[in-house]
Amino acid sequence: MSAAPEPVFEAPWHAQVFAMTVHLNETGLFAWDQWAQRFGATLARHRVDRDLDGGEDYFVAWLETLEGFLAELSVADAAQVEKLRAAWEEAYLSTPHGAPVRLADGAVG
Repeated sequence: MSAAPEPVFEAPWHAQVFAMTVHLNETGLFAWDQWAQRFGATLARHRVDRDLDGGEDYFVAWLETLEGFLAELSVADAAQVEKLRAAWEEAYLSTPHGAPVRLADGAVG
C-alpha cells in the first residue's frame, strides 16, 4: 500500500486564495504576467529571499497582492476588503473549535 500524498497546501485558505486568483485570471480580469509582476514586487517588499515552499508567509504575500490588485482594478475597494476581513476574523475568533465558521447576518453589507 502506498503512502497518502502530501498535501499541496498547508492550510485550506492557501488553496482557496490560489484558486480564486487562477479563476479571476481565467475569466479575463487580468493577465497572468500582470499578476506575476505584482506578486514578485510584494515578495520583494517582504524581503522573501529564500526558497519558498508555499508556506504561510508566501500566501500572506499572495493575499496582499490579490487585495491590492483588486483595489487597483476597482473590483473591490480597500474599505470593503477590510470590513470583510474584520467580519471573518470576528467570526473565527468567536466560533467554537471544530464548528464551521460563519459570518453573522448583516456582518457585511
